[in-house]
Amino acid sequence: MMMRMGLAAFTVVMAVPGLAQASDRTATGAIVTGDYASAERVLVAERRIFPARPELMLNLATVYRQTGRESEAQALYADVLRRPDVLMDMPDQRTMSSHALAQVGLQRLTQVAAR
Repeated sequence: MMMRMGLAAFTVVMAVPGLAQASDRTATGAIVTGDYASAERVLVAERRIFPARPELMLNLATVYRQTGRESEAQALYADVLRRPDVLMDMPDQRTMSSHALAQVGLQRLTQVAAR
């Protein structure tokens, strides 16, 4: 059974899969501007409080991927896939599952590794 989670939702279209934004607590602004160090600080702190929130895991995976830490990103995407699937509202009025977003992230890691 899939749970539904309302988010202000994912931005940065296909270039950065898994970029969720609900507030500054998801570090969306920092990720969009490329301030990955700030984004990582926010996301790690938020995960201490909310360790199972898929938007935090997906965004932290994005930070790790963008900073060359593919194995850490892969581990977070896998963690999302081990947890219940959550529907997330996208800014363009679509809904995507946390599992689908994690799978896209994993595919992109594979594509980068193949280059």
